[in-house]
Amino acid sequence: MLSWYQNHQRNLPWRHTTDAYKIWLSEIILQQTRVEQGKPYYHAFVDTYPTVHDLAAATEEEVLRLWQGLGYYSRARNLHACAKQVVDIHDGRFPGTYEELLTLKGVGKYTAAAIASFAFGEAVPVVDGNVFRFFSRVFGIQTDIASSGAFKEFFSLGLELIDQNQPGNFNQAAMEFGATYCKPRNPPCLTCVLAEHCHANATSTQHLLPVKSKKTKVRNRYFNYLVFYYEDKVLVRQRPQGDIWTGLYDFFLVETEVSEKPNLWDSFLHDGSPDLILGEPSEEYKHLLSHQRLHARFFPAQTGSLESLEQLAQQHDLQAVSLTELENIPKPVLILRYLNDVQF
Repeated sequence: MLSWYQNHQRNLPWRHTTDAYKIWLSEIILQQTRVEQGKPYYHAFVDTYPTVHDLAAATEEEVLRLWQGLGYYSRARNLHACAKQVVDIHDGRFPGTYEELLTLKGVGKYTAAAIASFAFGEAVPVVDGNVFRFFSRVFGIQTDIASSGAFKEFFSLGLELIDQNQPGNFNQAAMEFGATYCKPRNPPCLTCVLAEHCHANATSTQHLLPVKSKKTKVRNRYFNYLVFYYEDKVLVRQRPQGDIWTGLYDFFLVETEVSEKPNLWDSFLHDGSPDLILGEPSEEYKHLLSHQRLHARFFPAQTGSLESLEQLAQQHDLQAVSLTELENIPKPVLILRYLNDVQF
């Protein structure tokens, strides 16, 4: 595997450093994110926050804005919290061992192993989706990788296999092999360097391994956004904790159980709210999250004056921002897509 990696590794920016900060940044960004999508964000964070001290000094809103578009925004909040923890508790230096790294906010077993082996040379194996697939095929492991005991089993196997002198390269090799060669579908087994040692290749069970129980059923949600505006001012709200997109900004939301267009205006037209000039509702925007499928429509409404807009803001716990401010605050991709399609 080390020989294969030497000749076939991709040229990725975080592989040219042993700086724990940069390695940590890359690992957090690449969680649930493809390499090509993550690279621009890695460069943006390194350029904007060259050190962990710089990242810790930023506001959460600034971090979320730079993260915008990557999704799974809890990663960005944990990233910021971890940077503060490293600065406040560890004087700006990342702990040098696997066990100590596990004490950091948002750093799980995989990320701790990656930092420990890549930055500090500790012989501790990484176990990610690529490694699960690679090991299960080569060794014919039938354990459901979604089960509670799977990580321990694969981690123990990794401890047996890892090269004590080159643990970082071994881990990189295992992940790279799973990502680029031992792929989920149609792996090129005929030319594989491990073909004669691989259980799946010998038994033609590549398509059955790894064993993984079915995913959680996807839930449909129907979002109806009321977009109140006057001239260059728009009403937005910061999303609360306990749901998707915590801390990001969207518009006044009415969520319904079905896709039928609700009559959203009655309460605003008959409860003493200011006069509204109603625009045409948008087409449906669809947005897929890990376990949720969002169906969104946007209903623009122009108020008769700035005072009317501010009255709406007070009544419904919204805040008025300029179009420039709207550009600079962190927003979900769904909101960005709508804003790219309209002009106030």
